[in-house]
Amino acid sequence: MAGKKKELEAEFGFGEVEGTLVLTDQRLIFVCTDEKLVELPVGFLEADLIFSEVEDIDQIPQKPPNVFIPIPSIESVKPHGGRMEREGFEIEWEDGGTRKSLLMVQGEKRKGKGLKDWVPVIGNLKAGRQKLVTLPQPPSLDTLQGKVVRVLSDMQEKGVLEIEEEVEDQFKVDLDPDEVQAACDALASQGIIRRYPDSSGDIFYRRASPLGEDDLSS
Repeated sequence: MAGKKKELEAEFGFGEVEGTLVLTDQRLIFVCTDEKLVELPVGFLEADLIFSEVEDIDQIPQKPPNVFIPIPSIESVKPHGGRMEREGFEIEWEDGGTRKSLLMVQGEKRKGKGLKDWVPVIGNLKAGRQKLVTLPQPPSLDTLQGKVVRVLSDMQEKGVLEIEEEVEDQFKVDLDPDEVQAACDALASQGIIRRYPDSSGDIFYRRASPLGEDDLSS
């Protein structure tokens, strides 16, 4: 999920930056390292999507500009923006006896769910009310299914051809669309990834989330 963080407190030592929001059942992380830039078509125009590739949370440097917020330390989270302002949320938390806060707003205008819609989920995680789903272990990276799961770890919906291209690029292999389709169908039947039919008749896939139906990744 791409977002922009601004109006940061002086103690962070940096100004407005862009990155990716990562939410787990233990912490909220704003990742600003290893950023990627992708140009997306929007009608006759193009929009830039800035995001950070996160494959292993433990490898994210725990220093500015990255921000780590343990869920139990959150004091409040409330929606922000609308109409003329970009939507997002404002969060306050305790860090070593000091109250800190930051405002996170959507880095680009989009349809559907956005940062603002994560407020109830974060609040429920803090209160211990959020239901979590136990997911099957993904296959080994030695298998095609494991490689498919890896390229879907960004929680974005992708079609078979896009998945095939990313697996080939990341793992330097040559694949056939039919074998990628078969791997996706097998993973979907195991509940590791989910199928999302498009109105055009195409099928897209996304990695399943422990948040179940409450996952708002897009």
